[in-house]
Amino acid sequence: MDTRLSPSVLAWLRCFEAAARCMSFTKAATELCVTQGAVSQQVKQLEGWLQRPLFLRSPRSLVLTPEGQWLASVVRESFQAIEGTLVQLRIPPAAGPLALSCAPSFAMGWLTPRLGDFYRSHPDIGLRVIGEFHALDRERMARDEVAAALRYDLGRYQDLVAIEILDEWLLPVASPAFLAAHTQLRSAADLRPELLLHDSSAWDGAGPCEEWAHWLRHAGVELPGLEQGHHFNLSLLAQGAALAGQGIAMGRAALVLDELAAGRLVVPFGLPVRSRASYHFVCPMQRTARTENVLAWLTAQAARFRVQRDALLQPLALA
Repeated sequence: MDTRLSPSVLAWLRCFEAAARCMSFTKAATELCVTQGAVSQQVKQLEGWLQRPLFLRSPRSLVLTPEGQWLASVVRESFQAIEGTLVQLRIPPAAGPLALSCAPSFAMGWLTPRLGDFYRSHPDIGLRVIGEFHALDRERMARDEVAAALRYDLGRYQDLVAIEILDEWLLPVASPAFLAAHTQLRSAADLRPELLLHDSSAWDGAGPCEEWAHWLRHAGVELPGLEQGHHFNLSLLAQGAALAGQGIAMGRAALVLDELAAGRLVVPFGLPVRSRASYHFVCPMQRTARTENVLAWLTAQAARFRVQRDALLQPLALA
């Protein structure tokens, strides 16, 4: 049998690798910009050429056979080695703006107010901030020419480096008007599910009530029916609803500090609780000098903010 890597075999392997990584022909097709049927057919041709199955198919899932797992591991490592070599060999184009992907709430509530300092400190680096939720992997970042990303999550990445730049603390927040209209709320035990405002997608893989459930556990309060509260897909939206007097949001210190200092939001119960998630600088293993400069600036800004934040949170923790 001819085992040379012909163009056909390479095409089959490309579709197989995407399907094995996504564990879905449909998701692989979206990534490769082809139809689901095309991916399925390419994988079938590879299986026919090898004369052995690579996937166990069911109506709802794909499962790699042992041979499929072996091939997927080898192909993935080979493609990554090829991509890494091409990056090193390619003559870089003239430096354009450095693209930084950032979770929208953090971009709007923490990063952009500080960008003026970055532009003054690094006039030679054009920084383009992209607010987005997209899951990250090395291939996607290379394809979209994203140099680095900021994400609020657990920092678990298989093929990227995640550097924690800032921890996060959670604390309930509400408007003074809301608390004046709900004088029965004297402690966390007085909370009712319908009063709560949630970020239903705090990070990729988090539950819809993740942050409130986490805080309530530390407060020692059992509150069934958390899902009855009002849900938003951004922390800043839940925070905006709290500012409008619509309920109590689970505030992230990085996003609510200015509102607390101005008195537009208040903390009814104290008890700041360390979040399971942090803000991570996510990037490929090999970083350029410009990316290192952005990381160093972010690290310094986070250190300054941490001093301000801790000065506000410490009295609340003792209350």
